[in-house]
Amino acid sequence: MTEVELKEKKRKVQDDVELVEKKKKHKKDKKSKKDKKEKKSKKEKKEKSSESVEKVVDASNDVAQNEDLLKVPQAEIDAFYKENEVTVEDPQKLNLRPLLSFSHVSLEGTIQKEISKFPKPTPIQAASWPYLLAGKDVIGVAETGSGKTFAFGVPAIHSLVSSSNKKDISVLVISPTRELASQIYDNLIILTDKVGLECCCIYGGVPKDEQRKQLRRSQVVVATPGRLLDLIQEGSVNLSKVQYLVLDEADRMLEKGFEEDIKNIIKETNGNRANRQTLMFTATWPKEVRELASTFMRDPVKVSIGNRDELTANKRITQIVEVVEPHTKERKLLDLLKKYQGGAKKNDKVLIFALYKKEAARVERNLRYNGYDVAAIHGDLSQQQRTQALNDFKQGKSSLLLATDVAARGLDIPNVKTVINLTFPLTVEDYVHRIGRTGRAGQTGVAHTLFTEQEKHLAGALVNVLNGANQPVPEDLIKFGTHTKKKEHGAYGAFYKDVDMTKKPKKITFD
Repeated sequence: MTEVELKEKKRKVQDDVELVEKKKKHKKDKKSKKDKKEKKSKKEKKEKSSESVEKVVDASNDVAQNEDLLKVPQAEIDAFYKENEVTVEDPQKLNLRPLLSFSHVSLEGTIQKEISKFPKPTPIQAASWPYLLAGKDVIGVAETGSGKTFAFGVPAIHSLVSSSNKKDISVLVISPTRELASQIYDNLIILTDKVGLECCCIYGGVPKDEQRKQLRRSQVVVATPGRLLDLIQEGSVNLSKVQYLVLDEADRMLEKGFEEDIKNIIKETNGNRANRQTLMFTATWPKEVRELASTFMRDPVKVSIGNRDELTANKRITQIVEVVEPHTKERKLLDLLKKYQGGAKKNDKVLIFALYKKEAARVERNLRYNGYDVAAIHGDLSQQQRTQALNDFKQGKSSLLLATDVAARGLDIPNVKTVINLTFPLTVEDYVHRIGRTGRAGQTGVAHTLFTEQEKHLAGALVNVLNGANQPVPEDLIKFGTHTKKKEHGAYGAFYKDVDMTKKPKKITFD
């Protein structure tokens, strides 16, 4: 190779090296510009998010943090939290003050006038409204009878009145039972009628035609999961514009029996979590439910009244537990009715719980034979019969109601003086919900329970509930033992040591 050719080859190699270097530099510059751009974008987003939070706080100050509230001494706020055992877990540290009076909130005029008929907000309303009016996702945990329906209902209707969209379904409340759905509807329609909005109640057991018509003109829908899914699948309901989603009795709604239905319904609502305000209200908030709920919500504020992570009963309820022989229960029931409805108490409302519908039907016949005018709610009755029985009991036409656990959760029946558990429920959680039908809205009540050896596996858990509410524990109950049954509940998880069942047994040889 000549010297000229050698130089030419060397020059080409240098050119190639320079080209590679240039490409590397260009790539590096390009990456640097991209990084700077991303950094700038993130910074802008952060600033925008910060600005958004500030706007939320400002908006909340306008609606739920007015001047009267800001003038309240901090000592009064602290006393409210302490007296009512209120805890607020506030991820964004908004630190919104609770509303100690209806004058501390500025709502749409008609709604303001309606709520002002009550003396003052209940603790769950006082603590949750500021965050709900600020557009935050909220978990409300409070005992039954604490005003939860208005706690989520008032901000929902207020936000809808302020919204530009009044044609589509904007507010959706999902409830586990027909009776509870009807009760929520009865509360919400008081507000919607006042502001010219339409509200409907959707549940199974009745024809669909009228429900389809109501859905077409309603902005607020209260529904049970099963019937709502039926109507979604046939194309009769569009939930894509839902802005405000409520799961009432959320611990039950997120149990395994409802979980898939709830997931499918939520998929139909407005976009993702960022475009929807999601609320969950409940009396208990076990760990398993918390984890699932987090997948549907964004940075939720948790407002708890009392220690609601643990299973506790209302301390205003006097709990009496009697250990009896199974064959004596129905005779004992007649004795209890003489005690709780005798003489001056003859018009006192008494709610009796049976476990199964066949048992309820038999007890109903026995009570009628003994001269009692009893209303009944159980699975062998039509929806119309159940609704009529509940209305008769609420209005005082009948002072005695016999029910299975369909009436245990959430039903707000005014002035129930006594709950009698003729047969203990399948879980202690259901026991707490049953007795919660009395002692509502700050009143006191009595829960009288007949406990037999057949339920002895639940004795330990019942003892814990009695001790937690400072109630006497009968010696006969302690004799069954105070251990907790080894079982797993759909929402409350395992009550025993978690053992790896996939491990092979270890072989042991004896001499």
